[in-house]
Amino acid sequence: MPRRTTRTARAHYDGPEAPPRILLLMAAKTYRAKAFMLAARQLGVDVVVGSDERGPLARRTAGAQLGLDLTRPARSATRIVKVAEDRPFDAIVNVDDATTVVAAQAATRLGLVSNSVDAARITRDKYLARRALKQAGLPVPAYRRVTVETDPAAEARRAPYPCVLKPVAQSASRGVIRANDPGEFVVAFERIAALLADDGAGQRHIIVEGFIPGAEVALEGLLDRGTLRVLALFDKPDPLDGPFFEETIYVTPSRHSAAAQQAIVETVKRASSAFGLRHGPIHAELRLGPDGPVVLEVAARSIGGLCSNALRFGVDMSLEELILRHAAALEIPTFDREQAASGAMMLPIPRAGVLRRVQGQDDALAVRGITGLEITIPLGQTLVPLPEGDRYLGFLFARGETPAQVEEALRAAHARLTFQIVGPGEAEEEVPCVMAAPRSMLLPLVAASPTKKTRRKAKLTACSA
Repeated sequence: MPRRTTRTARAHYDGPEAPPRILLLMAAKTYRAKAFMLAARQLGVDVVVGSDERGPLARRTAGAQLGLDLTRPARSATRIVKVAEDRPFDAIVNVDDATTVVAAQAATRLGLVSNSVDAARITRDKYLARRALKQAGLPVPAYRRVTVETDPAAEARRAPYPCVLKPVAQSASRGVIRANDPGEFVVAFERIAALLADDGAGQRHIIVEGFIPGAEVALEGLLDRGTLRVLALFDKPDPLDGPFFEETIYVTPSRHSAAAQQAIVETVKRASSAFGLRHGPIHAELRLGPDGPVVLEVAARSIGGLCSNALRFGVDMSLEELILRHAAALEIPTFDREQAASGAMMLPIPRAGVLRRVQGQDDALAVRGITGLEITIPLGQTLVPLPEGDRYLGFLFARGETPAQVEEALRAAHARLTFQIVGPGEAEEEVPCVMAAPRSMLLPLVAASPTKKTRRKAKLTACSA
């Protein structure tokens, strides 16, 4: 039987009063390292960071490091088990999508409470997820999985319109494109195929599914042996209708009706069960379709990017501290979010080019309700918008008495920011940090797709990642 903790066994190595020992698995590109390490220090938890063996994370975190090849989950799990033979772990916590399967394989082999390997794999494959939801009787759009070698013109004749094309195993809305007719379908298909070929990760499948109209929401939760605790329900007030699906504002608590919120929670419970998820944090994305909530994804990890900064529990407990307490079987004073409304805004990339200057930060921070601003792209770096890119210019945070006040503060602060972005051969020109304008035609954008070199410079995670 899986055990809740190995602390009794580890007392042989570290003594009976030893603090919990947790393995934190993180991709090198994560935003979350600082928050988790701060929470660990506050709790007095002994943390080992497992990350890409050639990645830069070791330079950004204090404590023990374990280099892994996250592209080979079985090999990484074997190395973790070997390390645990000398000093056992009490828990393994995966921080992002790239470490989900590794965490499940290692924890299962060590007998720790965790999600099954099959459940972890379902969360990482959009086709397997759609199939599991359909088998559980949950609503899903019409969908098909095709390979990148498929004739896109032939597939375009079979697709429902409008439809959405997406890689089966990407995150942060990367490669997700809406098509309204066969011409747009072919352009979108070829663009995604080029993205996957450029990644070099061996991904070959694209899922095509019917577009689901309606508002999007996100649920942050914690599973404890199959029981779901809802930590926060976020509204996404900006419409996400395509052609690309760049997220911007998250605000909690939700302003949807009590009945709609209850339906969302029940749908996430059923989806988690359909996937086989049992333990640890989850981040679910849903559309409120004409017939009720429809699951877009349920990820076996907490909210991505720096969006967790918008969440506080009890007096001043961070989401990361709550997750570590849960993993290590430590007392959790409360699961209740603070009374104030709060939110985060992922600052969208308005266009491709090199970031030269950021102005208006003091003005943005002066907006009433704004509690923080983080610019996460260093000056001089190349900006790659969606669908090829997967990063944001930064994050804004706000608190207020109502969700409407939080949303208003985020929009006002965003309007005060100006970014100087310079494309090849262009004069340096200041660009207001405005939302990317809706684009109805995809074909003109193909020529502007970045090269492999520029894409390699732009690998970070968005909030849904």
